[in-house]
Amino acid sequence: MSNKLSRIRRSRKTRLKIAELGVKRLVVFKSNCHIYAQIIDETGSKVLVSASTAEKTLSSSIKNGGNVEAAKIVGKAIAEKAAAAGIKEIAFDRSGFRYQGRIQALADTARENGLVF
Repeated sequence: MSNKLSRIRRSRKTRLKIAELGVKRLVVFKSNCHIYAQIIDETGSKVLVSASTAEKTLSSSIKNGGNVEAAKIVGKAIAEKAAAAGIKEIAFDRSGFRYQGRIQALADTARENGLVF
């Protein structure tokens, strides 16, 4: 099984468990050049808030979108946008990626800035 298929299999299990809980979820996706974060409602059909290194507002302050520092900036931005939208509690959906490096940096920064998960 390829690495991508393994990651997708892991993400399916996580999403099924989050669907059982019936809470909003913070979805994270990373590529080599960027990192993306979205908060999706309980039904999974509507994006409530999003932030990424590809946004013009964030990309101007980021030299490289594929490192830990960029992930911290995105984590802070998603937490601030969620607070503005009145979202406090979420479930963390790491899309099958390991909880290390950029994923961990984004999650820790989001927690420090007010999100509870």
